Amino acid sequence: MSNIIILTGSVRRNGNTDLLAKAFADGAKLHHHVETLSIADYHVYPCMGCNACFQREGNTCVQQDDMQKLYPKLAAADVIVLATPVYFYGVSAQLKAVIDRLHTPMRNTFQVKKLVLLAVAGAELPAVFDAILTQYQLVLDFFHLENAGTVLVRGVREMGAIEGNLALDEAYTLGQSL
Repeated sequence: MSNIIILTGSVRRNGNTDLLAKAFADGAKLHHHVETLSIADYHVYPCMGCNACFQREGNTCVQQDDMQKLYPKLAAADVIVLATPVYFYGVSAQLKAVIDRLHTPMRNTFQVKKLVLLAVAGAELPAVFDAILTQYQLVLDFFHLENAGTVLVRGVREMGAIEGNLALDEAYTLGQSL
């Protein structure tokens, strides 16, 4: 049984991103411990790039915010799932702030081995996920993580537009397959 942490990066409660993440979680819960964390519930400052965490005991950040609640959860995860809406061809600012705060050497103590990407876009452009996929691959390579899968959904702009979409089944099956 793995410990799976799902980070949902949308501030829109019960929107398309949340529904896709829930489908994944429902499948994963059959065999694993799953915790979904809505980043909207956490106040996380952007990384300042000061590199103080490289010098401080325990590699702690000088900023005192809700990352102190997230670090232990992420450190204990075997699988991290990034669930995000596409905002101007990137992940949401809220999720990006969390990702950037993993710049700390503390990340080297994490047990995570696998990463999953769930992303929804209102647009149907063929290249709408390209920038996110490039960043995702760079993170996989840098941290030597296994890509446990991706579910990318185009054309789901309005609240609930993903309902009935086959991507929900795909996310459930992906969660179940871990």
